[in-house]
Amino acid sequence: MGRLATLSEEPINEQEKKITSSKKWRNWNWIKTHFFHKKPDLKILLSVLACPLFPVPPHSKPQPPLNEASSSAQYIIQHFTAATGCRKLEGTVKNVFATGKVEIWAVDEVGNAGVSETGCFVIWQMVPDKWQIELVVAGHKVVAGSDGTVAWRHTPWLGAHAAKGGVRPLRRAVQGLDPLAVSAVFSAAQYMGEKQISGIDCFVLKLSADQKDLVDRSDSTAEMIKHVAFGYFSQRNGLLVHLEDSYLTRIQSPGTRPTYWETTMSTKIEDYRMVDGVMIAHAGHSTVIITRFGDNLKAGPAITRLEESWTIDDVAFNVPGLSMDCFIPPKELHKDYPQEDLDWRSPLHR
Repeated sequence: MGRLATLSEEPINEQEKKITSSKKWRNWNWIKTHFFHKKPDLKILLSVLACPLFPVPPHSKPQPPLNEASSSAQYIIQHFTAATGCRKLEGTVKNVFATGKVEIWAVDEVGNAGVSETGCFVIWQMVPDKWQIELVVAGHKVVAGSDGTVAWRHTPWLGAHAAKGGVRPLRRAVQGLDPLAVSAVFSAAQYMGEKQISGIDCFVLKLSADQKDLVDRSDSTAEMIKHVAFGYFSQRNGLLVHLEDSYLTRIQSPGTRPTYWETTMSTKIEDYRMVDGVMIAHAGHSTVIITRFGDNLKAGPAITRLEESWTIDDVAFNVPGLSMDCFIPPKELHKDYPQEDLDWRSPLHR
């Protein structure tokens, strides 16, 4: 199954692991049951919300403006870097450490929130492209990371598994936690105009995953059709105040009609505070809408809504003792999984 990755988020036994040819379609049946025929459980919430990746990798160098739209986009990013003061981190900061809390819950079709679960997380980053996150909610621990070459994740119900496609940053870092990452990923964005969101007048920048990466994140059963992201930057103070990304996947098993899955994650970013002279976002709220539709769904589109509130408790730069060894992927990625099976199976990933 392609990078829509929800597929292997089910708990499977050892016998099922050996039946590779039939596992993918069984997994989709499990996902359909858990997402659209009963209330999402904690494993689904964590699969979607714990550690999603951003759609595109950062750009190491700003691209020269090709037209007025790209020039406008670069001006917006320059305004953002000036507003956050993040340029002072370049060449001086080798790593970043952050801790925070989360609260996650599902919302039913009439808008009633389910029982929420709370937890905490720790993030380590090493410049330029290494990171790791540990998130614990209700006794379930999810760990994910990147050594700059491969991104991976470990869950109690699936074990270790890796993401295909290009290495991309952790989405939580782009939610105002790492202004340099925000600047790097949006440096090649397209200016889309102006829009008011949450009562704030914003400039809108758009990013799209390129075709090669979409192909890398697809396979014979799941085709990644598009994955786009929008950043909303306040016209008043230049800060990133809203982040949205959406991807569409076409799922088709031999002899069946295709089903389409569209997942949209929207995040309100707020509570910017100064940390060592740099403005860092310390709170936010994310909403995920997962829609399944297709000609074979007689009842029409099926929708699942998940939500998360998050806060940052502490941020520190240049923490002593953090080394390259902290970002080595788990050994079982190479020992237990053949290369063709290293898929990051999460409803948001890709």
